[in-house]
Amino acid sequence: MGAIVFDRSRRLLLVRRGRPPGEGLWSLPGGRVEPGESDAEAVAREVMEETGLAVSVGPLAGTVDRPAPGGGVYEIRDYLAEVTGGVLAAGDDAADARWFAPEELPRLPLTSGLLEALTGWGVIGPPSGSSATG
Repeated sequence: MGAIVFDRSRRLLLVRRGRPPGEGLWSLPGGRVEPGESDAEAVAREVMEETGLAVSVGPLAGTVDRPAPGGGVYEIRDYLAEVTGGVLAAGDDAADARWFAPEELPRLPLTSGLLEALTGWGVIGPPSGSSATG
């Protein structure tokens, strides 16, 4: 599960992964659903653990499949969420947590497919100079 969180300036919350998979890459805050948790509960818990921010989880933005160790597949569901409290600070397996303007994303080392998913779901516009059609 992942959270798509914007601040009042429409900057996107990203975390730099501190451990594999994706160590050193920027991604949405998120992680696994624990037994007995709903998606919303898992998203809120993971955002708090990784960023120190409390969020209200909204609708599903989209779903992607990513390769998992051993030839498996992770199904990742990303939800829109709004900050309701807390103070931004990297925690848990996040090496850093920051807000980024959408136009900064193409210059960052992002996890594979993140930019394409966010633009494909209409969460952010296509990168400047993109010839994407829709």
